[in-house]
Amino acid sequence: MGASVRMNNGGGGKRRRRGRHAPMAEINVTPFVDVMLVLLIIFMVAAPMLQVGVPIELPQAKGKQLESNKEPLAISVKSDGSVYIGETAVDLEEIAPKLKAIAKNGYDEQIFVRGDKGVSYGTVMRVMGRISAGGFRKVSLVTEVEDGG
Repeated sequence: MGASVRMNNGGGGKRRRRGRHAPMAEINVTPFVDVMLVLLIIFMVAAPMLQVGVPIELPQAKGKQLESNKEPLAISVKSDGSVYIGETAVDLEEIAPKLKAIAKNGYDEQIFVRGDKGVSYGTVMRVMGRISAGGFRKVSLVTEVEDGG
């Protein structure tokens, strides 16, 4: 839709356009949709890469996933026995003090323990013992969903 102005300047009623940059009446959504589709593809590709902590091979188990509305602290135990809080390597004795410093909710902070399936049971229990001795009570073990077949 364009706008025009009829001006009577004495000469036979000539029409004159109101400038070259008249405002558009409709919005073109095609560029918006293109940008949204590109962002959707980027997030679909990047989402699996946003896992918490260091890469480990989790054991499989049947069970229901815990529902949480906030991001928990993740402690990872690699197959060689090294322990990480998030992506930072820590010694076994430093687990409780570092968790106390990081925890936003104090002792009510949700902590996920991710143990590689190749690590010994004793190593994971020592890590959980340090967490428990530090006063934290909401500790969960992380596994992958077991294959149905």
